[in-house]
Amino acid sequence: MAVKIRLARRGRKKAATYDIVVADARAPRDGRFIEKLGTYNPNTNPATIQYDGDRAFYWVMNGAQPTETVRAMLAYRGVLLRRHLQLGVTKGALTQDVADQRYQDWLSEKDAKIEAKKTGLVDTKAETRKQQLAAETKVKETRAAALAQKQAAALAAATPAAPAAEEATEGSTETAETSAEAAA
Repeated sequence: MAVKIRLARRGRKKAATYDIVVADARAPRDGRFIEKLGTYNPNTNPATIQYDGDRAFYWVMNGAQPTETVRAMLAYRGVLLRRHLQLGVTKGALTQDVADQRYQDWLSEKDAKIEAKKTGLVDTKAETRKQQLAAETKVKETRAAALAQKQAAALAAATPAAPAAEEATEGSTETAETSAEAAA
């Protein structure tokens, strides 16, 4: 029986999540499996990979063949490095203590990189939001200044027209008085 470590699709349309499973190669993609190792969510940034590393290592050491995507995930999380180091211990090239130390060093460095990426994404998102807010504020101030200028121009145009209108009404009353005097 050929055993594969592969992804089984879960979730809804256009928002897929995957289970990392150990299954017979002849079984359907979402069908029967031997063991569920964890989950993979590509919808987050960075993608979330949660799995049981010891069980994944066990299956890889016993000959389970990961698919290309799962192989990339296992390499990203250090299972394949751990396998490589364990094979070196088996051949006698390394001691178990040295292999464990190298693996732990690599794992701590990798976790630091992942955490730095997450904080970098959060910082970038916050900085982008701050820039968008500043741009919105600038546009708002520009529009407010233009509106104030337009209102001031309208007020200035209305103000000189009012005295002229008063003069026009005064002139018309004077004309009416003179025409009344002339008629008398």
